[in-house]
Amino acid sequence: MMGSFKASKAFKVGDMTKSDTQLLADVGEELYFDPSIDSSKIQIGVHDGIVTLSGMVPSYWQKVQAEKVVRRVSGVRGIANDLTVDILGTFKRDDTDIARTAANALEWHSDLPKTIQVTVNNGWVTLTGTVDWNFQKEEAERVVKSLSGVKAVINNIQIKEQPKPGDVRERIKKELERIVDQEAERITVDTTNGRVVLKGTVHSWTEREAARKAAYSAPGVREVENLLVVA
Repeated sequence: MMGSFKASKAFKVGDMTKSDTQLLADVGEELYFDPSIDSSKIQIGVHDGIVTLSGMVPSYWQKVQAEKVVRRVSGVRGIANDLTVDILGTFKRDDTDIARTAANALEWHSDLPKTIQVTVNNGWVTLTGTVDWNFQKEEAERVVKSLSGVKAVINNIQIKEQPKPGDVRERIKKELERIVDQEAERITVDTTNGRVVLKGTVHSWTEREAARKAAYSAPGVREVENLLVVA
C-alpha cells in the first residue's frame, strides 16, 4: 500500500482533533485490512479531510467498495474516487458476453421489471429503461456492477412518477427518527421534475446518508442532490 498526502492540517472530528497525517494512516489501515479489496496498487492522498483515491483495482465492484470503506473512517469529510479498473487477463470478457450476462442477471431478478435495457461499450455498462421505484434503479446497478469484466456502470434508468415534497419530507423525518433518533427540522426539501435537493445541517455522516436514502425512498424521486452540511 502506497500512501501520500499534501498537508498536515488538523481539523475537528467531534471532540477530537485529527490531522491529515493521522487520517491518511487510518484510511490506509482500513483499506489494507478489508479482505474484499486488493489495496496493493491504491494510492491515497489527504488534504483538509478530503481523501483522494488513485491507482488501480482489479474490478469495478472493488472501486465502489473502496469508497464505502473509506467513508466509514472517522474524520473523512469527502472522497474523490479516481481509481482505475484494470481487469486481469483471466477475468477479461468481450462486450457481447458482458451484455448477455448482465441482461440475464436482470431478467432473473424477481424484483426488477422487464423494462431495463443493457448496452456495453469497452466494458462500460449503460442501463436504460423505466422502473416504478428508485430501489429498483439502484438494485439494477448493484446486480451488474459485480459482474466479471465490467469497468464502470452508467445508470440512466428513469423513474415514472413525480415526487411530492410532502412525501419526501415525511420519509426523511421518519427515517431520521428511526435510525438516529433526530428531528428533521433543519432540513429543507426542494423538488423539480423528479429531482430532490436537500439543504440544511445534520449532526453526522450517518444522518446525512439516512436523509439521502429516505429521499430516494419517496415515490417518483429520480435524483437527489445532497447539499446537507455536517455541523
